[in-house]
Amino acid sequence: MPSQSPTFAPFRHSAYRRLWSATLVSNFGGLVQAVSAAWLMTQITSNATLIALVQASNTLPIMLFALVSGALSDMFDRRQIMLAAISFMAVMSAVLAIVTWQGGITPWLLLGFTFLIGLGQALHNPPWQASVGDLVPREDLPQAVTLNSVGFNLMRSVGPAAGGLIVAAWGAAVGFAVNALSYIPLLISLLRWKPDYPPRQVAREPFVSAVGAGLRYVALSPNLVRVLTRSAGFGLTAAALLALLPLVAKSHPEGGSLLFGVLLGCFGAGAIIGALTNTALRKRLNNEWIVRSGMLVFAACLLTLGLTGSVWSHAFAMFPAGMAWVLTLSLFNVTVQLSTPRWVVARALALYQTATFGGMAAGAWIWGSVAEASGHQDALTAAGIALILPALLGIAMPMPEFSQSDLSPANRFREPVLGLDLRGRSGPIMVMVDYHIAPEDTETFLDLMIRRRDIRRRDGARSWVLLRDLEKPDHWSESYHIATWDDYIRHNTRRTVADAEVATALRALHRDEGGPQIHRLIERHDVASHADVPLRGKIEVP
Repeated sequence: MPSQSPTFAPFRHSAYRRLWSATLVSNFGGLVQAVSAAWLMTQITSNATLIALVQASNTLPIMLFALVSGALSDMFDRRQIMLAAISFMAVMSAVLAIVTWQGGITPWLLLGFTFLIGLGQALHNPPWQASVGDLVPREDLPQAVTLNSVGFNLMRSVGPAAGGLIVAAWGAAVGFAVNALSYIPLLISLLRWKPDYPPRQVAREPFVSAVGAGLRYVALSPNLVRVLTRSAGFGLTAAALLALLPLVAKSHPEGGSLLFGVLLGCFGAGAIIGALTNTALRKRLNNEWIVRSGMLVFAACLLTLGLTGSVWSHAFAMFPAGMAWVLTLSLFNVTVQLSTPRWVVARALALYQTATFGGMAAGAWIWGSVAEASGHQDALTAAGIALILPALLGIAMPMPEFSQSDLSPANRFREPVLGLDLRGRSGPIMVMVDYHIAPEDTETFLDLMIRRRDIRRRDGARSWVLLRDLEKPDHWSESYHIATWDDYIRHNTRRTVADAEVATALRALHRDEGGPQIHRLIERHDVASHADVPLRGKIEVP
């Protein structure tokens, strides 16, 4: 586990401090927008499914488009993507305010605008979360993620109540206008931020290939698969609370937009407490116990909302629900960030968000349908019981502890001097690495090659095999394929310091001087004499 720096250590970095403060204002506007949309839907329809779909329309775009944003964020300037996404959300919020003010809003039109604003959020989230690692050093990363949760939930403790007051006093259109204006400080802060991105060493990866690389990396990383599975289960069941909360508020005789905002404020206040106690809990409990306890506490809160009718018991239950929510989701987020190298971190975070918010979108629809058929109390009770299952899943798929591996770039690769005039798209490339291993080192060598195989495949190699010479059993060859020469360069520049430790150990086992022999070959399907062109003069590999 990385060293524990103080909770507020990330505020030492001015760029993070400015963006965090601006995001605070934007979060306030977003929560006013959410309350305005949710309560407006209860005023223009009584259909429980449509009311629950307001929450789904916020989360569904993240499931659908987060991976696209993640791939773009790893390929292009993250700051530019965030600027575009925020500008888009500001425009959509302003148009929604105008349409509502003119009286032209309908249930499906409201869902459409909410979906579009959610789309902007889906494009903004992966580059923002990936940029946290650009704003603070690795040792401050868990605290920075926690402070992001603190900021959001600080606004959640006041934003919904303010949103309820705004809707009650001036109407939902003013709430939408407040959201449009709240993006301005964030736009200014992003324009002031000048990130120092490392220079690109190879041609930009094609978009489809970049998406595939992100999927492959996560699929071949067991720790990430566990996080995504658990987060999807949590989102699917826990979504019932926020999706059905407008109906909970409306069920009380004193219910109204203000009560809805107050209940959300209690949730946000609990989340702040959870975020502030996050570091202390991580010192005392392992990750699995935090996640399992958070899920069980949230399940108990859902049961309280479903089985009791007192407004005071409902308000009281929202505090621990907020604590459990932020403890669970922030731990998922930190685990993904600390388990992923920088070259693919936005795509990994995007897939985490796809799993989590995809679960929430599906859960909002499912529990909304149950509420429409049997009432919101039965739906909340059923969701509380269902949430016990992903908590118990930790017995078979426990949460990993934070990685201690150094995932910074190894920067050891030097592009080889070639005798053929290759282009970046030339290929396929076949690579063979020859080893001379003493018999007594065979078992250690094979253990290392298992790790080497996983690294190669995760970073883009195909058809990886290990060969042993039948006549000289102490001679081994590792073989794999790469689609193009550019892909081969990318494959090697993706190597982290932790990956390089495996290469160093293999080199130490090799018996001959000079290290393992590497053969780089291009597959030739054309036997014509002009198929390959030897270089004459200066070597260039575009």
